[in-house]
Amino acid sequence: MSKVWRYGDHIDTDVIIPARYLNIADFTELAEHAMEDAKESQTLSFAANVQPGDFIVAGKNFGCGSSREHAPVVLKVKGVKCIIADSFARIFYRNAINIGLPVLEIGPYVEKIQDGDTLDVDMQKGIIHIINKNITITCKPLPEFIQKIADCGGLINYIKGENA
Repeated sequence: MSKVWRYGDHIDTDVIIPARYLNIADFTELAEHAMEDAKESQTLSFAANVQPGDFIVAGKNFGCGSSREHAPVVLKVKGVKCIIADSFARIFYRNAINIGLPVLEIGPYVEKIQDGDTLDVDMQKGIIHIINKNITITCKPLPEFIQKIADCGGLINYIKGENA
């Protein structure tokens, strides 16, 4: 059960992690600038206030823009449990899976989830429960092999046969 950070459509990789910070090599330090340029969601700074296990929920085409892998990495470093969106830019979707950050694409049902809602998500069954509204959304679950990649902490660990 975790909090939602809600964003709209077309959140690009330069909003997720602004290019002006890409000279920072330490991902923990870089993650302190995650979502810094976002104009939406709570007035609180995402990087300073996100808690491990929180969710990002967004509209269409989340992660569009460049193919920089830094974008999903900083969100994972900040402890985001899963990103739920109407749709994702394909390269962001693939990068997220490669690093073991689960992503759920649920189409227009995403509109039922708002800033500050609390969620309980079963990625294996494809069930999203909005606890504070007592609403359940069913979606296509993550395929078993993608769930295993996430459980291992990313594609490299999965290939090596390591568990997270």
